[in-house]
Amino acid sequence: MKTKAQYKVRNWNAYDAALKQRGSISFWVNEEVIEQWRNQQKTGRKGASNYYSDVAIATMGTIQSVFHLAGRQAEGFLESLFMLMGIELAVADDST
Repeated sequence: MKTKAQYKVRNWNAYDAALKQRGSISFWVNEEVIEQWRNQQKTGRKGASNYYSDVAIATMGTIQSVFHLAGRQAEGFLESLFMLMGIELAVADDST
């Protein structure tokens, strides 16, 4: 039976920093994405047009898939990220 190799940590500061880095998360949002977040095109049909653009919907879908979130959870996650970044995006009222 093979035994698992034992490694000794010699640089605890670097090891600790590497463990912390595993939990780090960074998001880069292109200015074009922010500008295109809300749908500016009207359908010309009765009823309200889509509030979010295709870019916003694709971004939310990606966040849902990566973090295994439900739709409203992904929306809340992105809202909180944008709020932390100081980006103001109006949110559609989903209550109706």
